[in-house]
Amino acid sequence: MRKHLAPITAEPTAADLAAIEAEWPLIAAELDVLDAEITMFYAEDHGGPTALDWRRLRRAEARVTRAAAELAAGTLAGPHRAA
Repeated sequence: MRKHLAPITAEPTAADLAAIEAEWPLIAAELDVLDAEITMFYAEDHGGPTALDWRRLRRAEARVTRAAAELAAGTLAGPHRAA
């Protein structure tokens, strides 16, 4: 017997959206690591990762560390922060 789920009609609150906005630099940095890891996996089929591939992965991991530290310290200003 199938149970029907009630449709979700609640939209994210302003607080939910603000939390996502505050965490977005960390999310983007984690996506960069994922992208670099995928590149490394594909490189294995073509003779192995290059020095540039390793450098890209290290830099992406460093961005995650920095973003996580800034988020924990409360100094992360979101995607509009000054470079």
